[in-house]
Amino acid sequence: MRWLVIPLALIAAPAFADTLVAARTLAAGTVIQDEDVLIQPSDDPRGASLGEVLGMQTRAMIYEGRPIHPSRLIEPVLVARNQVIRLAYQTPLMRIEAEGRALEPGQAGQVIRVMNLSSRTTVSGRVEPDGTVIVQKK
Repeated sequence: MRWLVIPLALIAAPAFADTLVAARTLAAGTVIQDEDVLIQPSDDPRGASLGEVLGMQTRAMIYEGRPIHPSRLIEPVLVARNQVIRLAYQTPLMRIEAEGRALEPGQAGQVIRVMNLSSRTTVSGRVEPDGTVIVQKK
């Protein structure tokens, strides 16, 4: 009988890890906050950590009680399409600012097209973390 107990003791038990689930139904485009997430034990090791999820934006709807996977999240969109934004051209000696209209949505660090509202010229620029678009040199 002892020979049966030893192999059973050596069999690995499933490891339980904490999984993040939606505390409420999260619509597409929702930026995830603390109150949107619950921590539940699970045997799925592919779950995301709290630090990876907070501040991210959902790609698609996540229903209440469903796990939140990193593949369903993106960096938050800072500039929406058709949004009036601050457009800047800068060199080490000067900075020129104007109003522009975003022709496409953009995240921090992404290059988007913007129309300068005063000259009606289309330029490309990099989205800064504050939502300003810095014009790229040609």
